[in-house]
Amino acid sequence: MPQFTPPVRDTRFVLDRVIGLDRYTNLPHFQAATPDVVDAVLEEGGKFVAEVLFPINHSGDQQGCTRHPDGSVTTPDGFKEAYQQFVESGWGTLSAPAEVGGQAMPHVVSTAFQEYMISANMAFAMYPGLTHGAIAALLVKGSDEQKAKYVPKMVSGEWGGTMNLTEPQCGTDLGLIKTKAEPNADGSYSITGTKIFISSGEHDLTSNIIHLVLAKTPGAPDSTKGISLFVVPKFLVNDDGSIGARNGVTCGSIEHKMGIHANSTCVMNYDGATGWLVGEEMKGLAAMFIMMNAARLGVGLQGLGIAEIAMQNAVQYAGDRRQGRALTGPAEPAEKADTLFVHPDVRRMLMEAKAQIEGLRALCLWGALQVDMEHAAATEEERQLAGDLVGLLTPVIKGVGTDIGYKVATDCQQVYGGHGYIAEWGMEQYVRDARIAMIYEGTNGVQAMDLVGRKLALNGGRAVQAFFRVVGEEVAAAKADTKLAGFAGALEKALGHLQGATMWLAQNGFKNPNEVGAGAYPYMQLTGLVALGLMWLRMAKAASEALAQGAEDVAFLEAKLVTARFYAERFLPDASGLRRKIEAGSEAVMALEPEMFKAA
Repeated sequence: MPQFTPPVRDTRFVLDRVIGLDRYTNLPHFQAATPDVVDAVLEEGGKFVAEVLFPINHSGDQQGCTRHPDGSVTTPDGFKEAYQQFVESGWGTLSAPAEVGGQAMPHVVSTAFQEYMISANMAFAMYPGLTHGAIAALLVKGSDEQKAKYVPKMVSGEWGGTMNLTEPQCGTDLGLIKTKAEPNADGSYSITGTKIFISSGEHDLTSNIIHLVLAKTPGAPDSTKGISLFVVPKFLVNDDGSIGARNGVTCGSIEHKMGIHANSTCVMNYDGATGWLVGEEMKGLAAMFIMMNAARLGVGLQGLGIAEIAMQNAVQYAGDRRQGRALTGPAEPAEKADTLFVHPDVRRMLMEAKAQIEGLRALCLWGALQVDMEHAAATEEERQLAGDLVGLLTPVIKGVGTDIGYKVATDCQQVYGGHGYIAEWGMEQYVRDARIAMIYEGTNGVQAMDLVGRKLALNGGRAVQAFFRVVGEEVAAAKADTKLAGFAGALEKALGHLQGATMWLAQNGFKNPNEVGAGAYPYMQLTGLVALGLMWLRMAKAASEALAQGAEDVAFLEAKLVTARFYAERFLPDASGLRRKIEAGSEAVMALEPEMFKAA
């Protein structure tokens, strides 16, 4: 059976030595994040997920959720009790504002806890995760009445939340939605339609579920410009805050899916359900994007969380399982065979996992810091830079992060050989669970198109130029340090390829938009390669400085330097190949007609 130990030491390294969380304590938003409080969140949060959530992960996957004839849904055994402990311990309130019952911790701290929760039990983590996204949308776009009525109980965890976008005939192309919102005399709307793939759509963990639903009002344009957002509670809420009558929304079925069985992915039927407009009419997509962007960062974190637990177990297995002999001769002559750890190809898979996981952890936490700084930084210039960077990197964190999650899970399954294919070892669940993250909240191809088609040109390319400047300045500074010069030189070459590919897309995309479409995915991969390279440059610098200062954790810090070298030697050279893919253009990609793909 799998094991899990929250990577508290590595998180502390990033927060303390790479990000330097103590540098931000002068900002109001960070005042609650004192060192002792952050330590308590990491230690106690890690203990909670390891002892409460992780033990019900495998059983939850095996049992799944159950829909009953009346449309109600029950979660697997132990989930309701675990959720009650989650609520009572206040884990869902970490980063919510104090005025709505939150602890007002920085997003970067709550992100660290969320990673642990995902590793321990991804399906469980999705229930409060969707609620946090709904809270974010209501806090920005909701009326004062809506905020007061719904948000405090969603923050406390007493009520849940969802986002309802997709319909049978439309996924990414939301202009095709058919759900209707007819105005009522009292200012409410009557919502009718069917939504599919609704994570956490119906369950028994909370006493109410607050659905945020996209729909079109009468006479609205039949396109994305006609979409409005509505808040539709499972149970109507009385003026005194108590729960009233059941609303006209039910779970028609639970989707039969590849993974995350313990999360209820529902078909939701709205039959004249009462809802209220959130924000302005026909401005619903902008409101929903607040929730979607938060979700996309969270989904990138899912890639990290699954990769981490898959690697932990693969490392354990490789150290226990004996197969064959080391190529250089028996490592343990007294034994009949050496452990898998002696084989270079096994080491390759584990080192690739370690390099990508630790780089992605730093990127996710740094991205979360930018979310904080966009609102809390002392100057408008700093706030703008943070907003630009997180906007640019959100599709990268989602797309590259979930690619890494699935690749690492698959490679770690490979370490197990045949045992990795058997359910009792747990690895096949991680592969199944990781796969959905590459699809939902916009497939990774959609993320790549968002990056290339929207984010690069935004504000005249201000965000990507800022990213180039950040990487370039840190590379230049590191080249003056003999201990970092080699890595800095490799990253400088990768950055050059990214800048060259960016220029090529700018020059050729206007002539033929397919050039952008064909190059988008490798461009996202190249951007992720450089972004992780920046994180590894920072981690190498931090580890080198800590060793020079006589830090006690010598083995851990030296491992950082070795892994940084591995990233420079084994990942950064891919930059030139990715650039060549981008600059190959779209001709061969688009040349064949559909019938030419079919067998004779």
